[in-house]
Amino acid sequence: MDNLSDTLKKLKITAVDKTEDSLEGCLDCLLQALTQNNMETSEKMQGSGVLQLFASLLTPQSSCTAKVANIIAEVAKNEFMRVPCVDAGLISPLVQLLNSKDQEVLLQTGRALGNICYDSHEGRSAVDQAGGAQIVIDHLRSLCSKTEPANEKLLTVFCGMLMNYSNENDSLQAQLINMGVIPTLVKLLGIHCHNAALTEMCLVAFGNLAELESSKEQFASTNIAEELVKLFKKQIEHDKREMIFEVLAPLAENDAIKLQLVEAGLVECLLEIVQQKVDSDKEDDVAELKTASDLMVLLLLGDESMQKLFEGGKGNVFQRVLSWIPSNNHQLQLAGALAIANFARNDGNCIHMVDNGIVEKLMDLLDRHVEDGNVTVQHAALSALRNLAIPVVNKAKMLSAGVTEAVLKFLKSEMPPVQFKLLGTLRMLIDAQEAAEQLGKNVKLVERLVEWCEAKDHAGVMGESNRLLSALIRHSKSKDVIKTIVQSGGIKHLVTMATSEHVIMQNEALVALALIAALELGTAEKDLESAKLVQILHRLLADERSAPEIKYNAMVLICALMGSESLHKEVQDLAFLDVISKLRSHENKSVAQQASLTEQRLTVES
Repeated sequence: MDNLSDTLKKLKITAVDKTEDSLEGCLDCLLQALTQNNMETSEKMQGSGVLQLFASLLTPQSSCTAKVANIIAEVAKNEFMRVPCVDAGLISPLVQLLNSKDQEVLLQTGRALGNICYDSHEGRSAVDQAGGAQIVIDHLRSLCSKTEPANEKLLTVFCGMLMNYSNENDSLQAQLINMGVIPTLVKLLGIHCHNAALTEMCLVAFGNLAELESSKEQFASTNIAEELVKLFKKQIEHDKREMIFEVLAPLAENDAIKLQLVEAGLVECLLEIVQQKVDSDKEDDVAELKTASDLMVLLLLGDESMQKLFEGGKGNVFQRVLSWIPSNNHQLQLAGALAIANFARNDGNCIHMVDNGIVEKLMDLLDRHVEDGNVTVQHAALSALRNLAIPVVNKAKMLSAGVTEAVLKFLKSEMPPVQFKLLGTLRMLIDAQEAAEQLGKNVKLVERLVEWCEAKDHAGVMGESNRLLSALIRHSKSKDVIKTIVQSGGIKHLVTMATSEHVIMQNEALVALALIAALELGTAEKDLESAKLVQILHRLLADERSAPEIKYNAMVLICALMGSESLHKEVQDLAFLDVISKLRSHENKSVAQQASLTEQRLTVES
């Protein structure tokens, strides 16, 4: 280290004289010292003030320039040296050197800038201001098709530099995207796929850029899908495949790229991985099985890619996914059920699947998860059943297959996601009067619904519970169902639902309440009073923002309430006639007509 102190003193003198031989000797000593102990040597260099001299040594004419850049690259491996390098004014001359024709100078300059930018806001900012990124991208473009080893090494360094420059920085990543870096990197990957280091650099860069929404369109206009699938097929090492997966996952969120990946044959690769890993309990294999099956489900989220893989229900992919459901592997059961839920996104597919026995498979799967079951599998299987129940022709078939009984086994679940899907599935199934009546008289179900109507922490569960309560009344039109709901304390929730911010829910509540008033007013009277229904109806009719159908159904309900003495008195006390007479001139004809009828009714009754 004494030797190092002498070298630094000597360097200060020779840097001013610029005698190249002695300068080169000093630089060699420094490089040697950095190799032996980088951190200590860097600290000494910083203390000696020698960094400031380097700016003047970074000249294109000097034969020592590459060595100076190499020293800066080595020094900047230490976090504490990056800001001093910026403060010493090294960025601007380094960026100027990117215009050099000398390959070694370019290599060491790329390394120096890349290391200074690593995790350093100041470094990146300085490179940005000096315009370094554009020059590097231009180099990548012009050197792209040259496959000599030295050139590939330079390309790898430049890719690494851009990665360090933009990593986890959205605005700099957006800048690179605007400069057109994506098509260049995709081309690089295609030409240099035999070079492991360069391929790896491209993949990491893709992984960074693909997180940005604005990158997806640019990626979609390249042949990235084809290149990645080609590369994926060659890989046997878990780590390498994992790197490609990390790029595929964010890219596959884009529907156009989903379709490109399907057309490039990614699905076949994924199915092969599943087949190879399904019986292994090695940690890497389990992780890879999960990633492959998750990605498979993601590809099915695109309408075009999903339909292409469904192939009218005859496709090999669809059949393979079906075989996952009865498997003993939870991850495959989950992916299989989610895939079915994704295939069940149009009526044609749903009808075909129900006719071909998918419901029984899903019910068997649910049966295996009733006691201490896997919540994610329960949720996925219920999602699939809910989607399958949407087409009208499927409802009766699913009811007779026993779906409601299978779903009701999960009433005791304390998991909101499962509760939410359970409610949605039942609501989809009860369009038929008979089913609605049967469920509406099920006291356990109705009591659980009333309990969930108060689940304020879970808006989805609360909303679905209210909607199912209302649907049971609307579809059954049954006095027994209404009595069960009144006895379980459900009336107040239907009244509250009439004030929902969603018009569809308000409407469903008002129609259900009108049926209650028409069929069982005596039973519900006290609950309707204590829930302040009349005041709420007055507010809905007086509020100009209320939708026409809300005003219409509120007036129908007012007329139905006239049969109750106490509710009738509340209506008289609130001067409803003033509000309703104004609605006779409403622009909506149905509202205006109903206003006239309601006014007559109220006048006669008063």
